[in-house]
Amino acid sequence: MKRVTGIGGVFFKSENPQKLYDWYEKHLGIKREPHGQGASFHWRELPAAGGTGPGAEAETAWSIFPQTTKHFGSGKAGFMVNYRVDDLDALLEDLKKSGVEIDPHREEADFGRFAWITDADGNRVELWEPPKQKD
Repeated sequence: MKRVTGIGGVFFKSENPQKLYDWYEKHLGIKREPHGQGASFHWRELPAAGGTGPGAEAETAWSIFPQTTKHFGSGKAGFMVNYRVDDLDALLEDLKKSGVEIDPHREEADFGRFAWITDADGNRVELWEPPKQKD
């Protein structure tokens, strides 16, 4: 079983998200999506073993949250990384057997399934299984 297949997103906190978004746009050219929830970096996955041509389209989200967000859990970290995974249920079962702290909350959306774990330093980690590609 593959565990992590890539970075699905990078999220961090700010006392003033608007000011920080403006800074990143001015100095690094990172522009927010029209919906205002951050930026998306588009890329392609590698083709499956033995495959030819480009892989599936994918993206990495980048967002700034207010300092008061509850999305990062109760840890002290000012950031959270979202990791793309192939099989969320199997990975969570394996992590449970290994004694990893797993948040019982789950979310499902048109763009995938989500779960959260806590790493050895107490940082909240988001796991995301994108929807399966339709042939």
